Amino acid sequence: MITASKYSKKLTFVGRLSLMMLMSLVLVNCKSSKISKHLNKTLDSSFYENQFTGLMVYNPRTKDTVYNYNANRYFTPASNTKIFTLYTALQYLPAEIPALKYALAQDTLIVKGTGDPTFLHPYFKDSTALNFFRSFKAVKLVIDNYDNEKFGPGWAWEDYDMYYSPERSAFPMYGNVATISNTGQLKTYPEFLKGKTSYSDLNGRRDFNTNTFFYKVTRKDTIEVPFVVDSTLVKQLWDDLIPGKVENIPNTTIKTDQILYSVASDSVYKRMMQVSDNFIAEQLLILASSTVSDTLDADSVRKSILDNQLNDLKQKPYWVDGSGLSRYNLFTPLSFVQVLEKLYTEIPHERLFNFFPVGGKSGTIKAWYAGETTPYVYAKTGTVGNVHCLSGYLLTNSGEVLIFSFMNNNYRTSTSKIKEQMQTVLEYLRDTY
Repeated sequence: MITASKYSKKLTFVGRLSLMMLMSLVLVNCKSSKISKHLNKTLDSSFYENQFTGLMVYNPRTKDTVYNYNANRYFTPASNTKIFTLYTALQYLPAEIPALKYALAQDTLIVKGTGDPTFLHPYFKDSTALNFFRSFKAVKLVIDNYDNEKFGPGWAWEDYDMYYSPERSAFPMYGNVATISNTGQLKTYPEFLKGKTSYSDLNGRRDFNTNTFFYKVTRKDTIEVPFVVDSTLVKQLWDDLIPGKVENIPNTTIKTDQILYSVASDSVYKRMMQVSDNFIAEQLLILASSTVSDTLDADSVRKSILDNQLNDLKQKPYWVDGSGLSRYNLFTPLSFVQVLEKLYTEIPHERLFNFFPVGGKSGTIKAWYAGETTPYVYAKTGTVGNVHCLSGYLLTNSGEVLIFSFMNNNYRTSTSKIKEQMQTVLEYLRDTY
């Protein structure tokens, strides 16, 4: 039996708990109201009046929207697109990158590419496939199991000779680029392409449709120039590595169900996110498609993940490539926040933050968003002409982790000035929330 005294004490405890919860809610609302008032004043200022701006800030612990400014509007995301590519790769790919699929026919190896970008890549220089091929008398390499165009929809045609726009393919070699430097004489990687490279007074780096490369006589740096991926060059590159052993063949009905693996997948994800590597991003979607079919089709993977794992997005993006090179891509800040929350929920935080550029420390934000003592921003940039976006995670001085997406389109000022304004906003959130 509960006495009046005990009932009074129990009621008092319940009352105190309810009061504490109410006070906590009031404090949160007051804080959010203060932040909204301050940020509304900032984003409604004259600096932002001639551009499109969207900002969403979200607390994944409390499930509260801290701030929303045009978060449901569509923007050109540039390389923020790689956040969706990262999520897709993590859903489809194993701990190690599938280097190739193969079958054995007596002493002949039959191979289909998976889209692995690391094979003899200037950064990874992985030789797993090469060492494997050397152990067989003959190798038959399928060269037409890739079902998309070599360039993405909406890519700028004049970027064909720029390092950030390599062709997509089923079995990339050397990152699908020629690496050229001047050390008293021209030096190329792969060395085979030296015979196709010459000094020039012109600014162009390669003929439009052929593998003829140029290095401007006044240069002293190292440049990467995409090469044309065709059957002739592929054959020449393999003959340079292991003469007479590799034969290009059309697609075959032979079941290539054995898989050879190469490097740790996390190292590829980190490279894509840290330096915003477009080639790796494109190839990761192709790799993802290799896990469900022998025909490589990045388009089908994007559709599949939007229809399944990401079918709860409140605004479905218009998503056409893996890198964000295309201006056809359209995403909302809210969609980025939703995917970033999924990553935050599904991936251990130390591992997840290791993928992203770190403010003041690494990657594309090394020169920005430096904390006073420790980093406070882990985020992916996205930049093309008149577009700059930043989406990721912000650590506040109070110990909270906020997810944010800050998108700027169609501005006419310098990108540095955009970054200055963004840094001011993010520092305010760090210090206030």
